[in-house]
Amino acid sequence: MAFHIVLVEPEIPANTGNIARTCAATGAILHLVHPLGFRTDDKTLKRAGLDYWYAVDVRHHDSFEELQAQFPEARFFCASTRNSKVYSEQTYRDGDFFVFGKETKGLPQSILDAYPDTCIRIPMTDKVRSLNLSNSAAIVIFEAFRQLGFPGLK
Repeated sequence: MAFHIVLVEPEIPANTGNIARTCAATGAILHLVHPLGFRTDDKTLKRAGLDYWYAVDVRHHDSFEELQAQFPEARFFCASTRNSKVYSEQTYRDGDFFVFGKETKGLPQSILDAYPDTCIRIPMTDKVRSLNLSNSAAIVIFEAFRQLGFPGLK
């Protein structure tokens, strides 16, 4: 059982570290699409991931296209506040990829346009533009696990 969390050009090291910790807790594979807005030896990144880095399968990609080419049969669920379908309305399966954009701009429109049937959003009030990236990733991946009965988690 392996889900994938993809961060496209993340900017804030603490968010990526928190997401790495979520990956350690769930066994998800973390994909980082460059350029990153921080160095991978950043203290904030390491601190947010605590001592769980050994348990995270982190993979680096020079571009989203490179990631797509490596996984041509994958299902990519692209999170954005601009999407109409709520994340809990999708049906997830083992091996799915959950794609999140950079904190300040989200995903490029070209990525969203490539996956119109699997674009998702998390409902919220109009008082904020978006949720924190690490919270969003946790919400979506735990919904996927919930749908499948939390396999491999105790």
